[in-house]
Amino acid sequence: MRYHIDTIPVWDAMKLEGECLLCALERRTELGEAERYLGASVMEPDVRVRVNDKGFCRHHHAMLYGMSNRLGHALMLESHMIEIRKKTEKIYEKLDSSADALKGIGLAGRLGGKAKNANAAVRECASELSEMAGSCLMCETIEENMRRYLHTFFHLYQNDTDFRTRFAGSKGLCLPHMARLLEAAEEELAPKELGELITTLTRVQKENMDRIQEEISWFIKKFDYRFEKESWGNSKDAVERTVNKVRGWCVGKEPIPEEK
Repeated sequence: MRYHIDTIPVWDAMKLEGECLLCALERRTELGEAERYLGASVMEPDVRVRVNDKGFCRHHHAMLYGMSNRLGHALMLESHMIEIRKKTEKIYEKLDSSADALKGIGLAGRLGGKAKNANAAVRECASELSEMAGSCLMCETIEENMRRYLHTFFHLYQNDTDFRTRFAGSKGLCLPHMARLLEAAEEELAPKELGELITTLTRVQKENMDRIQEEISWFIKKFDYRFEKESWGNSKDAVERTVNKVRGWCVGKEPIPEEK
């Protein structure tokens, strides 16, 4: 099968032989996006418009902050704050209006129409603030890329025997990405192909969850003086890999090699 720009990243992630190839793809995308937003693209008008509107979640703000480009981060924050202040000003006006209405309602009118309308307006403002505070351009971009990678995964699984064989002998996926793969598989595969994938996937997952269980148990035993002279085997980083297997990559060694 001929490789092209869409299949190469998925194949590269498979060849890493990590605990989850989708974690590797997600992390590579995340790092690339962070570098892009802190680089020259921060001054591109279309990028600034999207950053101003969406901003970033707390996880990605922490990530950007940790990349030691305070000026790039500040440039994005400045224009994003201008946009946020425009949006919140309208919300504050609604809240002040609701507050005045509520303060003018006596005890007897607590269940009346005016109180209900004012309370509904407050709830609407809270919803708008929650939506604003929860938006993240990086999360949206990563999600778009992961949808594309999943489509490519199924394309390779259907058309590349070598890829299918490598996946059958892989370490499987983390549980969140296993769920994500199954959710997408129904739309991507015919019933027979879906059944075959599920059989392969469950076998791979069982085998590798057993492996992880053995490694974390051996890690614990190594703290018993009776086993202190025994080899660690593959268990030295069992804590990190167990966390990453059940929750998706978040601790320990990066799931992708450092770029040289």
